[in-house]
Amino acid sequence: MSVFKTTVSELAERFGLAFHGDGARVIDGVGTLAGAGPSQLSFLSNSKYASQLGDTRAGVVVMREEQVADSPVPALVARDPYVAYAKIAALFERLPAAPAGIHPSAVVAAGARVAPTASIGPGCVIDESAVIEDGAVLGPHCIIGPECTVGAQSRLVARVTLVIRVTLGKRVLAHPGAVIGSDGFGLAFDRDQWIKLPQLGGVRIGDDCEIGANTTIDRGALDDTVLEEDVRLDNQIQIAHNVHIGAHTALAGCAAVAGSAKIGRYCMIGGNAGVLGHLEVADRVTITAKSLVTHSIREPGEYSSGVPLQENRQWRRNAARFKHLDEYARRLSALEKDSNND
Repeated sequence: MSVFKTTVSELAERFGLAFHGDGARVIDGVGTLAGAGPSQLSFLSNSKYASQLGDTRAGVVVMREEQVADSPVPALVARDPYVAYAKIAALFERLPAAPAGIHPSAVVAAGARVAPTASIGPGCVIDESAVIEDGAVLGPHCIIGPECTVGAQSRLVARVTLVIRVTLGKRVLAHPGAVIGSDGFGLAFDRDQWIKLPQLGGVRIGDDCEIGANTTIDRGALDDTVLEEDVRLDNQIQIAHNVHIGAHTALAGCAAVAGSAKIGRYCMIGGNAGVLGHLEVADRVTITAKSLVTHSIREPGEYSSGVPLQENRQWRRNAARFKHLDEYARRLSALEKDSNND
């Protein structure tokens, strides 16, 4: 596989960035400030790493204008260095080309519609009623179940399962072990036993979404579970039945959203956070890590819950006092009332 090479000035022109220093410097890769070599690009976005700039050996560093004077190497100037780096770094990602066609070990039902430009990897199983559109790539051991569609240019990396009635839009990326369209957790209790509710809906995922490794998205009980366009899910996330997630929202690892919750657009939900069922979260809401959303959020902003980390002895004392919180509140209220009566 050939190595992609470019120059600092070519990167500046391609991405609309100003540059300082040697524009002819050849760049063939990326690296950290501390580890990059003379032919690699790095970036400085987080101020915690500013001390590493003076000693960097990188060929060029993406940074803000006010940091240029401190740089010993060429600089590309960006309003948001992290975003600029993300766009530039994509040039250096070289994935092996997926050959069009169906691997001999794949099992493809006669009625399945597979575009000639699609790539079906070894060990894949595709149902009679499935549709695989132009340029889609199915890595090893993917399973595409009944009434499922994989949109054009989508890529299922490996061992991805679309269970039933799942529609992926264009350019969806699903990482290994993702399961989409499994049964939702629908149960009714009848005297002394559980009755399973049939899950009759499906899952609809919009264009340009990303589904992390071992993430699960349940199909709807009646209506579909929906992810609008450009939703990004990290690894090991649980999305329950009939959840609706608005466009451009991102969830970090191990987050969970319970059934029929509705998450707005441009939201960010931190790792291990949870949203209870049947709640609504407005657009442009940030939920910090390990928070539990127990009521609907109507206004944009940043929300948190939980107890920050403390030294164990201090935490134990506070936990013991927490048991008496209601008593303390009542006593304080009584004291305030007596004070007002004086």
